[in-house]
Amino acid sequence: MIERRTPGLLLTIVAIWLLALPLQALAQAERPHSILIRVDSVLAANTGKGMDASLSSSVIGTRLKALFEYTTYRLVMHQQQQTVCGRMVSFEMPGGRILHIAPNSVIDNMISMELVLFEGTRPLMTTDLKLMNHAVLIVGGPRYHEGMLITMISTDAFDRRSPHGLPPEAIPPPPSPPPMSGAGPIPAESASPQH
Repeated sequence: MIERRTPGLLLTIVAIWLLALPLQALAQAERPHSILIRVDSVLAANTGKGMDASLSSSVIGTRLKALFEYTTYRLVMHQQQQTVCGRMVSFEMPGGRILHIAPNSVIDNMISMELVLFEGTRPLMTTDLKLMNHAVLIVGGPRYHEGMLITMISTDAFDRRSPHGLPPEAIPPPPSPPPMSGAGPIPAESASPQH
């Protein structure tokens, strides 16, 4: 009896393995081999010192001026690391904080990821989000020295192809939105209604 079940068991295992191959290939197709994550930390203040040359000659400088109304922008830290979906990377932030970024998947040119900001061992912020491939997430705050720390996070999944068959590096980034009149930080005295 045992001898008769062995071929049946073997055939069942082989059949399950053959059925799992397409699912495994599909799962691997959705996970890019390489994701480049860049984190730029910029100190924004009203000290009248202008913008760093490295920022003013880049798209980053244009975006900062469109979103915020500070007179000084200084690049404090630029970091980049390469990772894959499912593998977390850490970035040291100004002020001793640590930022963990863990990309989870890339589906339809959207990168799903988890961000956790730590102060020591205590998590200050945890969020799950989706960011379009080659886009930039801009986070304003916290207060830092004489101004505010602005953190810009960008991700590039290099081995993803667009629906048109072009590699992502061949696709130009989307145009920046036009500046909104009156956009910028809310002054402290108008942040809450007065009674």
